This record gives sequence, C-alpha cells and structure tokens, in this order.
Amino acid sequence: MILLTGATGTVGSVLLRRLTATGRPVRCLVRDPRRLGPERVRVQIALGDLGDPGSFRHALRGVETVVHLAASIRDQPGGSLEELNAMATLRLAQGAAQAGVGHFVLFSAIGASDHHRARFFRAKALAERAVRQSGLPHTILRPSLVYAPGDPWLRLVERLALLPVVPIPGRGRARFQPIWAEDVADATLALLDGRAPDDRTVYELAGPETLTHEAAVGLIVRAAGHRPRPIVPVPQEVVRRLLEAVELAMGPAAFATSEEAELLDVPMTTPTGTADAEALGVAPQRMPAVLGVLGG
Repeated sequence: MILLTGATGTVGSVLLRRLTATGRPVRCLVRDPRRLGPERVRVQIALGDLGDPGSFRHALRGVETVVHLAASIRDQPGGSLEELNAMATLRLAQGAAQAGVGHFVLFSAIGASDHHRARFFRAKALAERAVRQSGLPHTILRPSLVYAPGDPWLRLVERLALLPVVPIPGRGRARFQPIWAEDVADATLALLDGRAPDDRTVYELAGPETLTHEAAVGLIVRAAGHRPRPIVPVPQEVVRRLLEAVELAMGPAAFATSEEAELLDVPMTTPTGTADAEALGVAPQRMPAVLGVLGG
C-alpha cells in the first residue's frame, strides 16, 4: 500500500493517475475526496490534512511506502507555513516509523536551506532533517520549478497576459530549470519501481534548460496564443504592499500572497542539470516543447 499526500496537486494528480493505471493499491490523505475526480473510486481515502496530525495514524495503517507531496507555500487557517511543512512532516515521519513503513519519499525543493531568505525553503530544510532523523529508509526529491499546462502558475500568467503589460514580481532575473510534472512523476515511479541507484538518497530534478523568470513568462504568454506583451518587473516592496492589501481584503481566498510572489524571485538551479533525472531513466522535456511553442 502506498500512502500519497498532495494527490490533488500539480505532481500528485499525475502520479496518482499513473499509479492507479498500474493497479497499485493507493491510499490518499485528502480533505475533500471530490477533488480526486474520477480517481477517487480507484483508491482508498483517508480524510485529513497536514494540519490534522490525528488523521495520520489511520492513514498509515498497513502502508509500505509514503510519498509525501503535500506542502503549503502560504500560511493557512489550519497552521503556519512552518507547521504545515516542517512540523507536519516530522509528525508524519514519526508515525510512519511507528507503523513500520519501509520507505518514505519526501518532496522538497532545490535550494532548501536553514539559512534561505524565504520561509518556504527554510521549512523544507527542516522537513528534510526530520525525515533523515526518523530512522526510516528514505529518498528526498528536490525539484526545480514544476509546471504543467493548466496549473495555477500558468493560469495566473495567462490571465495577466490579458493586460496591456504583464507584471512580474521582482527583477525577473531569478533563474529556474523548469521541469514538467509528467517528468517528475516518471522519476518518482522509477524510484518506487526500484529502478534507482542503490547508493542515492537525494535527487535534484531539473529540466534541460535554464530560464529566467521573465523568459519563462514570455514562453507562457506565447503558448497561450497572446500577442507579445511587454513584461514589466515590479519591485518586491511594491508587490508586497499590494498583495498584503489583497490578503487583508480576501483572506485565505487571495489569489496570491507576498511570500508566494517572493518565491518567483528566488533561483532554483542545480549545476548537475538533468543528471539526477537521467539517473532515474527520465529525459526531461524542454518547456517550449511541452507548451507547444514553435521555435522556442
């Protein structure tokens, strides 16, 4: 039995579809089973979420492998960003150890560090430490910026492209190695199938090209079929003030937060490029090819 958290997210929804197609027994920890779509009738469901550690015990019963994808990039009514990433992972790993789980797979992020300027990356570093110290056999996957057609980031950029100019937070110079969610799912399946090198516990998953945030936004605008728009970097301080006003007015329903905007101004690259993905048998696709941008 595989316990999958984050099954409704960008990577989780793809991975879940692949797992159920192979007939693997999967249990999903979810708040709302309806968000699983047609897959909900093919899996076991454990009701709960990262802010409800009491739900972990039932979710872990009889589980051999945990794939912990669920994360939060903003504070939620049910807990702070640190609680929902670091503390939830600590409790889940502790529960997994007590339940006799044989393998714990944690999704982190390239650049996770105790001293990172962004809270999310610091929280992910704490989550990694919790898994390492749990005593569980484990693997940590650190992707760069993960994307898929129709994901929240692409949808937001496509909406902004309806404006005369496309605003982006910060200078737009942060460099990413974007990796398609399908390629991340392929790498995860290789890991679950035992096709990974025996001596590795950490993999950095990156796409085959390095793009600045501004260049990536330009690709998304072109893929959406819009005429080229000027891309205008907006100072982070201005973005922070605007989004804090949005958060104050809309609360948890805000379309973005200042800290989420900051993440797009933080580089996520690895000097090894696609080597770790290739070690798992995956040749990541270029972003222009995935989005259908000719000549990109």
